[in-house]
Amino acid sequence: MRVFVTGATGFIGTAIVQELINAGHQVLGLARSDASAQKLIDAGAEAHRGDLEDLDSLRSGAAQSDGVIHAGFIHDFTRFAEVCQVDKIAIETIGEVLAGSNHPFIVTSGTALVSPGRLATEDILPPFNPAWPRASEQAADAVAALGVYAAAVRLSPSVHGDGDKHGFIPILVNMAREKGVSAYIGEGLNRWNAVHRLDAAHLFRLALEQAEPRTRYHACAEEGIPVKAIAEAIGKQLNLPVISLAPEAAADHFGWFSQMATINCPASSQWTQEHLNWQPTHSTLLADIENGVYTN
Repeated sequence: MRVFVTGATGFIGTAIVQELINAGHQVLGLARSDASAQKLIDAGAEAHRGDLEDLDSLRSGAAQSDGVIHAGFIHDFTRFAEVCQVDKIAIETIGEVLAGSNHPFIVTSGTALVSPGRLATEDILPPFNPAWPRASEQAADAVAALGVYAAAVRLSPSVHGDGDKHGFIPILVNMAREKGVSAYIGEGLNRWNAVHRLDAAHLFRLALEQAEPRTRYHACAEEGIPVKAIAEAIGKQLNLPVISLAPEAAADHFGWFSQMATINCPASSQWTQEHLNWQPTHSTLLADIENGVYTN
């Protein structure tokens, strides 16, 4: 299969590209720069110049392919509503090209806000949250109505592994270094689900190959890791004290990240594992922290 991949040179995208190539697929990767294009060529893929806001480049890439994985997203939280709209328009644009083809189209979403406070499963649809206006799943559902095999892979809040420079764990590590303590809130019993990036990439391929319209797949290898345990692992690696903060002190310490520091978002991937025969095999989040992936 010839697969058009957006976000192809990112932390997760590079793993997806390699996973696809290793499985015998051809990859056409979206590249914003000459350096990104060369990175794709070196990996054995073909480069397609453009970006998520260049709709003609998205149309052209989709038209040349037998399926699409949309892993790209502009991670600019200073204009989050705007980049969520860019994401929505990109999905709609690609979907219009694929309409009536039954070509698989996998979009990227997340597990964190599907069902805060209780175990999230693939059948639960996230409620509308004006503070988090990302609408990738809703856009994918609309595209599915056009005859596209559009489905979503929901990523864990922590997709971890070598090369992770901008995810949630690096944010916590940098905060701990800056403030001299590794902190959690209250008893630290709120939980994050997690997945290694190579396991996530494998799931994207399986979803592409077996896609069913309007389906959600959960890329989470671990259902719920207490944030206290994450803070303790970071503190141990940095040789810093680990402290509990009162809830009212969260905003002062964590700033814009306080919502994620307090969220309780366990998630199951049992249905995904059974339906796609996906078996995560790579290291756990705490093992990566304890092995110095984030601190060496």
